[in-house]
Amino acid sequence: MKLNLKKPLAFFDLETTGIDVVNDRIVEISILRVNIDQSTDIKTMRINPTVPIPKQASEIHGIYYDDIKDSPSFKEVGKTLANFLDGCDLAGYNSNKFDIPLLIEEFLRAGIDFSLKNRNFVDVQVIFHKKEQRTLSAAYKLYCGKDLEGAHGAEADIAATYEVLKAQLDRYDDLENDVDFLSKYSHHTNNVDFAGRIILVNDVETFNFGKHKGKAVLEVLQKEPAYYSWIMNNDFPLYTKKILTDIKLKQFGK
Repeated sequence: MKLNLKKPLAFFDLETTGIDVVNDRIVEISILRVNIDQSTDIKTMRINPTVPIPKQASEIHGIYYDDIKDSPSFKEVGKTLANFLDGCDLAGYNSNKFDIPLLIEEFLRAGIDFSLKNRNFVDVQVIFHKKEQRTLSAAYKLYCGKDLEGAHGAEADIAATYEVLKAQLDRYDDLENDVDFLSKYSHHTNNVDFAGRIILVNDVETFNFGKHKGKAVLEVLQKEPAYYSWIMNNDFPLYTKKILTDIKLKQFGK
C-alpha cells in the first residue's frame, strides 16, 4: 500500500552510545525520506559522539570508536540533517520515546533551531504493540514475511520500519492511510514533551512527576517560582526545559 502523504514522511533510526536520552550521543543516523510522489531519498551518516562508546553499546550495533574517530561531530552535520528533514513529518520504531527526544537533544546542544511545530510523529512500534506486542524483527517477519537482515544497523532498521508501516496499513482496516491519524494513533499519552514530564490534562499543561504531579504547570510556577530554576539546573532533557520555558514565557511575557 502506498502512503497517503500531505508532506514528506522521514523514517529515521539512531545508533547511540546508550539509552539515556539526556546524556548519550548519536554515533550513526539513517533517514529514509518518503516524498509525496512516493519517491525516496536516503541519508546515512556516522557521527563522532565526542564521548567514549561503552563496550556494551558497540557490541549491539557494531560501531566502535575507531570506526568513527574521524567522522564529523553532530554540530558539524546538524544543519545538513535539519535541511534534509525540513518540512517532513517524522516516523520510526520506538521513535516517540527514544529517537526523536535524543535527536532533539543533539540539535539543542548544537544550537541548531529544529522546530517540532506542525509535524506529525508516527511510531510504528506503538501501532505494532497495540496490535501484536512484539519486536521489530518479529514485526518484519509477521507483516512482511521476511527475516530482518542486519538488525541493529540504522539503515536496515529504517528500511524495515517503512515496509512494516505499509504492511500494517494493508492488514488493519481500522488504520487510516493518513499521517495525521497515524500520528495520533502512535501516542499512548498526551505528552507535551517527549519525556512525558509535562502532559496535557483537559488541554492544560500539567506536571507528570515529582511533588507537583497532577498540578497545572502555570499554577506551580506562579506559587513556587523556584521550581522552574530547580528543573533548569538539574538533569532533565533539554527539550523538557525548552517546553517549560515556553510555557513560562507565554504566561509572564518575559
